Amino acid sequence: MVNLFAFFGPPVITLALFVTGTLPYALWIKWRNPSRAARWAVLGGAAAIAAYGAATVYGLAFTDPLDLCGTRTGDGVYMDAGRDYSLTSADVGGFPPTVTCHWTSGHSTDVGWFWTAPLLHVGLACAVVCCALLVNTRVKHARTRRRDRPGTQAGTALR
Repeated sequence: MVNLFAFFGPPVITLALFVTGTLPYALWIKWRNPSRAARWAVLGGAAAIAAYGAATVYGLAFTDPLDLCGTRTGDGVYMDAGRDYSLTSADVGGFPPTVTCHWTSGHSTDVGWFWTAPLLHVGLACAVVCCALLVNTRVKHARTRRRDRPGTQAGTALR
């Protein structure tokens, strides 16, 4: 059986990180007044980091991946709960963090939080798209400033 910290720990830690990050985020918005794209880039990055951290905490850091798959018997064999299958192997994936359990019956089960992979991918997509928007805006403003500079004519500098 999975211990309570392994089961409840990752969501609690994820929520605690979001709550802890709320104050610096609010102060940053108030003092710096960033663009909407910058805000969404920060939120997307934070969501991706939190999802990756929660999945890693659940599957890799605080528990043995074999303990996630089944219950260890007295002779050290991991058994599937409610069935008579023993565990043959467990695969741990790095991105997105996953644990796949392989049983003697031939079936495999994926263990982990259902929300980590979607949150990770959506957060990364949001961060990448918003960073691309920020770079595009920065390039447009740089061109406009260069064109409006004294001593320039029709976008080319006079020499």
